[in-house]
Amino acid sequence: MSKAGVKFEEVHSRLMKDEEFKAEYEKLKPRYELIAQIIDIRSQLNITQEELAQRVGTQKSNISRFESGSYNPTLDFITKVAHSLGKEIHISLD
Repeated sequence: MSKAGVKFEEVHSRLMKDEEFKAEYEKLKPRYELIAQIIDIRSQLNITQEELAQRVGTQKSNISRFESGSYNPTLDFITKVAHSLGKEIHISLD
């Protein structure tokens, strides 16, 4: 029995042909790459959003909003999150 639905790669490929979508996607790409890294590290360390929030000194809802992409955090907040995970932030301009 085959799975219903369409693969992400197929949808992504189709959407990237739209210049307006592609421009918006590229604009938001750094944010979502950072979020993915934070979620991955948190998961590897078996830390819940609640525990990360306690380490950062914030509410769980702020971590949840950050990880969902609905919160545009300050650099200070991102730095606190990174340090709470035992990581450092490195920023470069290409």
